Amino acid sequence: MRTKKRFAQHWLSNDKIIADIIEAAELSHDSLQSEAIANSRVLEIGPGTGILTRQLLPKAQSVVAVEIDRDLCKKLVKKLGQIENFLLLQGDILSLDLDSLLARAPAIFQQPNKVVANIPYNITGPILEKLLGKISMPAAVPYDLIVLMVQKEVGDRLYASPGSRAFGALSVRVQYLASCELICDVPANCFYPKPKVDSAVVRLRPRPIERPADDPRKLEQLVKLGFSSKRKMLHNNLKGLKERDRLTQILEQLDINPQARAEDLGVAQWVALSNALA
Repeated sequence: MRTKKRFAQHWLSNDKIIADIIEAAELSHDSLQSEAIANSRVLEIGPGTGILTRQLLPKAQSVVAVEIDRDLCKKLVKKLGQIENFLLLQGDILSLDLDSLLARAPAIFQQPNKVVANIPYNITGPILEKLLGKISMPAAVPYDLIVLMVQKEVGDRLYASPGSRAFGALSVRVQYLASCELICDVPANCFYPKPKVDSAVVRLRPRPIERPADDPRKLEQLVKLGFSSKRKMLHNNLKGLKERDRLTQILEQLDINPQARAEDLGVAQWVALSNALA
């Protein structure tokens, strides 16, 4: 099928990767199959040709698929439109008022609790914010889990550990709100047409914030400022703070090396620093 460049379309064509995604969404435990189905209402973002959707439908109570391409929607309706636990919405996931649309749908489609998404890589950040919220405003009703196909470089940043080169502002923002793990790497040749970059499947589990920041907006601003120049030491990046005169003292009180760089601090340390500066 011909792809449309404006939608950055690449079709996943590897059965093993599809199986890994299904398992990552916890839809394939045979001994608990009936329970898994009853507890799985899936939101699929970017169903494309429906190759993954076909595998999701028998394993979930319902699948709500959101597709931006009108032509693909017509084909999906022909292929899957008669299946009772399938609902297709045409539109841009970033602008759709999903809650309002699903409130008018049959009950089995309301309040999806799992997300499976193969999204254009240029909107990964906005998609993550749509699904997780942000530090200053977490999602009101978080999903149980989110399985995303992302550019490998972004995947590396999502689950990176403090001190690693990949650890950055995105790592802190996401890990403040959710745990993240790598499911599998996906070489470019697993897609048609073949993209220029490799991909990765990651799983996010939104969770209650163990040690919330006293002022989440302050933390959000602090992380942005701290990572504004990764090559500089943290205290240099934070010179713009009004508390800069006591910054070195605060870092020492928190047992943070004043010579540290932003990527050396874990999420809990960022929260502690934000609270100390509040």
